Amino acid sequence: MSIIINGSATEVPADPRVSLLDFLREELRLPGTKKGCNQGACGACTVLADGERVLSCLALAVQYDGREITTIEGLADEDGLHPLQAAFIEHDGFQCGYCTPGQICSAIGMAVEAKRGVPSHVTADLCGDVALTRDEIQERMSGNLCRCGAHNGIIDAIQEMLAAEVAA
Repeated sequence: MSIIINGSATEVPADPRVSLLDFLREELRLPGTKKGCNQGACGACTVLADGERVLSCLALAVQYDGREITTIEGLADEDGLHPLQAAFIEHDGFQCGYCTPGQICSAIGMAVEAKRGVPSHVTADLCGDVALTRDEIQERMSGNLCRCGAHNGIIDAIQEMLAAEVAA
């Protein structure tokens, strides 16, 4: 049994009680995914599982056998930072940086959800395309907390990434 983490196959831990978060941080030494509340309330531990956002503190590593997990470390490539990582720098989307990996992974997953037409609480048209307005982005990112006050920079960075995707 194995999980593909950032493109590399990794054996699932022998202990079925190990959370995906602890597996990433403690066994694989991938410190980018942060342990915040460890109760699924803050979003600091958000990673992508087959492109969908997952709170890794609430997930058992064995649940992801055969699936692909992407952490903040897996977003950049040999050409450089992921566009959202660069946008976070450009828009000062971080102060302490603790929530940043979870914010970035969550935003990438959120954009995929919106493209699939998944509505949020504030989505006006449930039958059409989801327009990722500032209000829509704020609602969809509400599960990721920033205690430093970098919220406006985070939303600005996400909007820049989305605008670049539309322009491409």
